[in-house]
Amino acid sequence: MLLPAAIITFIFAYVPMSGLIMAFQDFKPYDGMFRSKLVGLEHFRFMFEYPDSKQVIWNTLIISGLKIVFGLVVPFTFAILLNEVRKMFFKRVVQTLVYLPHFISWVILGAILTDMLGSKGIVNQLLNTLGMDSIFWLGEGNWFRFTVVVSDIWQNFGFNTIVFLAALSGVNPSLYEAAEVDGATRWKQTLHITVPSMIPIAVVVGTLSLGNILNGGFDQIFNLYNALVYDKGDIIDTFVYRTAILNGQYSFGTAVGLFKSIIGLVMIVFSYRMAYKYAGYRIF
Repeated sequence: MLLPAAIITFIFAYVPMSGLIMAFQDFKPYDGMFRSKLVGLEHFRFMFEYPDSKQVIWNTLIISGLKIVFGLVVPFTFAILLNEVRKMFFKRVVQTLVYLPHFISWVILGAILTDMLGSKGIVNQLLNTLGMDSIFWLGEGNWFRFTVVVSDIWQNFGFNTIVFLAALSGVNPSLYEAAEVDGATRWKQTLHITVPSMIPIAVVVGTLSLGNILNGGFDQIFNLYNALVYDKGDIIDTFVYRTAILNGQYSFGTAVGLFKSIIGLVMIVFSYRMAYKYAGYRIF
C-alpha cells in the first residue's frame, strides 16, 4: 500500500535534488547540467557579498520571526476564549468564519488588501473620519511589515486554532469538576488546568515552526510589496525571483535555495530535539 506513495515521493521529491549541482556551476540551459562549467562556491560567496543580501536575510528573519511568535500566541489565546463559549451553535459559527480565510489564495487577498489599504481605501477613509492622517500601509517599510504580519495571522490563526482545540478536547472533564468543587473560579480553572494542558502542544508547534524561519511567505510578499518597501519588505524568495530567476541566473537561485534548505534542516533537527526534551514529543 505504501509503494505508490513511496514511488511518487522518490520521483518528485528526491530525483529533482540532482539539480542542486547547478548551485556549483555556471549553469547555461543550452549546455545542461552535465556540460556547464563548475565554479565551486562562487555563487555562495556572491550571495553574501551582494550589497542587499544581508538586509534581505535580516528582513526574512524579522518577518518570519514575528509570524512564528504571533502565529502561536494568537491561536493559543483564541482557542482558550473559544473553549469558554457554552453555546455550541455560536461556537461552531465563529470557528467556521475565522478559519475560512485560510482557504483564500494570496492572489485574491492581495488584491483585496491593496484596495482596502490604498490611499483612497476604506481603512484610510475611516482614519480620516476619526480625524487621523492617512497611513501609507503598503508604501512605508515599517507599516508594510506590520501589514504583512497582521494579514498573515488573520488568514491562518483560525485554522491553527484547530490544533489547540484538539488538545483541549483531550483534557479530562473530571479535573474541572474537582476544581469547581474546590471553589476554583473559571479564571482559576483556565489558569491552572486549561493553559498547562495546552503548553505541550504549544511547545511542539512553536519548536517545529522554527524550520520555516527563512520562509517569509513568497506568495504574500510578492502580491503586496513594491519598489518602495524593498529595504524593509524584500525577503530571500522575492529577492531571488527578482534578481536571479527573471534574469536567468538559475545557478544563483539554486545556491540560495540550497542555503535555505540547509538552514531549515538544521533548525528542524534542533527544534525536534527541543520538542522531545521539553514536551516529550517524538515521531520515532
